[in-house]
Amino acid sequence: MTDATAAKDETIRDELAGGQLAALGETLAIAKEKAGKPVDAITGLALKKKDAVRFDDLRPTLAEYIRVHNPNIGGDDYISRKLLDDYRGRYISELLVDERGELSTLEGEVVESLRTHDTLAENIEEDYDEQRTISDRLSDVVASFGGSWTFIVLFCVFLTVWLALNMIVGGKKAIDPYPFILLNLILSTIAALQAPIIMMSQRRTEAKDRLRAHNDYKVNLKAELEIRHLHEKVDHLLNRQWERLTEIQQIQIEMMLEQGKTAGRVIKARKVAKRKVRKPPKPAANEETAVGDVGL
Repeated sequence: MTDATAAKDETIRDELAGGQLAALGETLAIAKEKAGKPVDAITGLALKKKDAVRFDDLRPTLAEYIRVHNPNIGGDDYISRKLLDDYRGRYISELLVDERGELSTLEGEVVESLRTHDTLAENIEEDYDEQRTISDRLSDVVASFGGSWTFIVLFCVFLTVWLALNMIVGGKKAIDPYPFILLNLILSTIAALQAPIIMMSQRRTEAKDRLRAHNDYKVNLKAELEIRHLHEKVDHLLNRQWERLTEIQQIQIEMMLEQGKTAGRVIKARKVAKRKVRKPPKPAANEETAVGDVGL
């Protein structure tokens, strides 16, 4: 009785364990059917299909960097685009630090733009014009006018008229008789005032050119990093495509071999059937005995 009771208890336990496992499997299947969405392998959160990226589709260098921080992630797992952008920004930062030794402010802005997918191209002219004061605008106008042919022509006309009037009137009635001391004073004053104004305008032009150069550097650096990323990704996709083509070719070869074997068996079976049809039937032994008896 004791052995029978123990056997019954073991049977009941096995049934309960099997039932629990089956119920757990059904629960997981129902959860997957209800969810129907990929899950982030790092955070464990459900993702939309448009926000999920398959880990095996990442370029090898970035995938290795992510796998260093998350060793348990597999090739068929998914990762969110936002988290992928964060890892990508960290990877590029470390890459630039390794190459250049230090990450400058401009390079930090480039890394941030890569992480957030923002554009770096800016209209420096508009941004700089909005920051100019009234004195800056006035000095730019004076510098622009002083460096034009209009100023040169008007100044030559003024000198010609001034000299002609004073030469014609002459004597004490002239405003500025020879040697034209007043004219020298006017010219010296204009030169003394015009030079610093032009220098101020040139300094602002240099600042504008510096901003433009910084913007060009950021755009070029981002383009270089994006092109490098695209090259690695295209190479990765090409390698994967060749692997898939090789697998497909191998499967096709195996199918062709199987079809050839099947066709060989069918042909062999048909030949055997034809041979059986062509062979004449052998006379039965009792028929031969009967024919002998009749002869006797």
